[in-house]
Amino acid sequence: MEIGVFSALFGDRSWEEACKAASSYGVKAIEAGSGGVVGKGHVHPQEFLKDKAKRKRFTDAAQKYGLKISALSAHGNPLHPDREIAASDSDDLKASAELASLLGIDVVNCFGGCPGAGEDARYPNWITCPWPTYFGDAVKWQWEKKLVPFWKDMAKLGKDTGIRFGLEMHPGDMIYNPELLLKLRKEAGGHVSCNFDPSHLFWQGIDPILAIERLGDAIVHVHAKDSQVNKNVVSFRGVNDWKHYSNIPERAWTFRTVGYGHGKDFWNDLVSALRVAGYDGTVSIEHEDPLMSADEGFRKAVSFLEEVLLYQKPGEMWWA
Repeated sequence: MEIGVFSALFGDRSWEEACKAASSYGVKAIEAGSGGVVGKGHVHPQEFLKDKAKRKRFTDAAQKYGLKISALSAHGNPLHPDREIAASDSDDLKASAELASLLGIDVVNCFGGCPGAGEDARYPNWITCPWPTYFGDAVKWQWEKKLVPFWKDMAKLGKDTGIRFGLEMHPGDMIYNPELLLKLRKEAGGHVSCNFDPSHLFWQGIDPILAIERLGDAIVHVHAKDSQVNKNVVSFRGVNDWKHYSNIPERAWTFRTVGYGHGKDFWNDLVSALRVAGYDGTVSIEHEDPLMSADEGFRKAVSFLEEVLLYQKPGEMWWA
């Protein structure tokens, strides 16, 4: 395993400056934003596909600072009912897959997407209950008419390019838990995979260790991000929360740097579960902790993970 970082942390810097900064913290890999809500400040996939020199400068910068590029990340909503948004995010995702294939990167991270509740919708509709029955009917339509057809097409692109799509389970998206990810993977095929981020699972009441065991080889990339649940708030009104991230005292949960939501014992178990599942790749730090500066949060995350990750292959069981 190796410690990496999501380049969004250095969104105010050029790609080479981001690589230099990441290397200075001692990490070995970097995940590059390539569209959607992440933006294309570090990787503009459509431009890079047309310009070999830009592609070379991109890979040369990472190599200069001893970094592996663990994934491209185009986190958007390719199923958005606004056709312009859907087309833009879908194009970023497809271009990212084609670019990753050219660069020898085998994972593109993303979201599954969330459509509206019908063809005339204006906004995405995240449905979490079956009644009244129009909710259940709408979810069925979302899956059969939007989600599955789109991801069957993307899985074909993945097969053609050798790319696996690491869907990040996130509330507000159609794929927000392991059961749904595995359901879509069964429908669309193995190129629909998982970018595993435990921070979105904690506050839903999902056990990340059990999730890893069930997901197994569907996991192709991992985010190192924690979250802390405010039990007093949850006991009063539940976990769903639309209050701004800055309103920490009144929120049900808050994103934290690794180790500040769950301690070392948990993260030891998570890393061990990943190895049992066959994952020995990049664990990419994503900083979204409102209680720490980016510099402090990143430094603490690197220091914490250095003690937690497993670096060497298991030795021979001389005792067995």
